[in-house]
Amino acid sequence: MKNQLKKLGDFAMGKGFYIVLFLCVATIGISGYYLLQTVMGSFRSTEPVGGGASVTIPDQSAVTPVLPAQDPAEDLTVTPPVSAVTPKPEVQPDDPEPVKDTTPEPDTQSSKETLSKVFTWPVQGEVLRDFSVETLSLDPTLGDWRTHGGLDIAAAQGVNVLSISAGTVAQVYKDGLMGTTVVVDHGGGLESWYCNLADDVAVEAGDPVEIGSVLGTVGSTAIAEVGVSSHIHLETLLDGQPVDPRDYLK
Repeated sequence: MKNQLKKLGDFAMGKGFYIVLFLCVATIGISGYYLLQTVMGSFRSTEPVGGGASVTIPDQSAVTPVLPAQDPAEDLTVTPPVSAVTPKPEVQPDDPEPVKDTTPEPDTQSSKETLSKVFTWPVQGEVLRDFSVETLSLDPTLGDWRTHGGLDIAAAQGVNVLSISAGTVAQVYKDGLMGTTVVVDHGGGLESWYCNLADDVAVEAGDPVEIGSVLGTVGSTAIAEVGVSSHIHLETLLDGQPVDPRDYLK
């Protein structure tokens, strides 16, 4: 008996140990296998969260409305109904009648005329040298031939020099060549210039004068005409251009 127990113990300590170990491993493997099958089966039996519902896309051709056939001859234009009552256009007030400007227009014709159509000679005497701007005439002072823009009318020194017509004194000054000079504006662009006057004159710039008003006296201040006998040098300018004084002194 003791021998059997000893042999069993030796077997258990030898080959028996490995057999037992194998059985334990096998048992553990079989248990794991069945456990794994149980877990996998539970996953397979579980339904998805959304359930087994499915979405079916309807056939588009089934819901497309079928239009009735149109006659090509028919007019497809739809004309909106016209109201039986046509609205009246809003009446706008008429434009006010233009107010006629009663302000008299400036008389351009009269502005071209002189203040007085009456003229007189500034002194009574002989014409020593005539007006000449287109042809040359002999200059007694310089001894050459040149133009002459006025009339040299003989008069003794101290004789009164008169305005040839009504107007306003525009200038009173001393010219380096023509001496003491008085300029009278007669309107309409006409001016009369009186040169070779004495130093003392009877008027000032801005003074109104009438026809025959005394402007000063004959002098000898025009050094450019000292070769001519005592005289008054008269010029007339129309719009700044010299014209013949005889055209006014008739």
